[in-house]
This record gives sequence, C-alpha cells and structure tokens, in this order.
Amino acid sequence: MILVIVESPYAGDILANEAYARRALADSLARGEAPFASHLLYTQPGVLDDTDPAERAQGIAAGFAWGERAELTAVYVDRGVTPGMAQGIRAARAVGRPVTFRFLDTDRS
Repeated sequence: MILVIVESPYAGDILANEAYARRALADSLARGEAPFASHLLYTQPGVLDDTDPAERAQGIAAGFAWGERAELTAVYVDRGVTPGMAQGIRAARAVGRPVTFRFLDTDRS
C-alpha cells in the first residue's frame, strides 16, 4: 500500500464536505492505498477548532508533517479546489510528492 494524503474541501458546507471526504477515503482505500485526511481527523469535536486561525494553522502543520511520509497526494475535485487544498498541493509539489486529481462523480458535464 502506498501512503496517500487526501485533499478535499472542508470549510463552507462542512456536513456535505465531510461526507465527500469520507467518499474520497473510501475511493482511495478501494484503490489499495492507505489514505490520510487530516481535515477529517483534526476537526473532530474536542481536537482542534477549524474556525480558530491558530488551531487551524496547527492542524495544517500537523497534516503537512504526516505528508512528509506520504508517497502521493490525491486531490478530489468534484466540489472544487479550496485555498486550503491549494496550499496542500503546493506543499506536496515543494517536496517532490506526486499530485493526482480525481473525480468521484462520473457525470462531469
């Protein structure tokens, strides 16, 4: 299994974005990968508050630390690319980690 950082939207419609991120994790697992989505883990109640800039920065830094071990960043783009996702893409490219763009929804017309 390869270690994969999953990038998907979080802010905005949080409930829909969390559901989408869970689908992205399932897709990655179905591909035989070992995915990690820090934005789902660190935003759980009692962990970090994504609306607090300092805590958000701490979560992003922790996610990037995990990313140093990853072999691929998979960007799930059906719901668009947010500024946070763009930051993750830049971080992956900065360390030479491959980035792939994926769709879960088959109707992209």
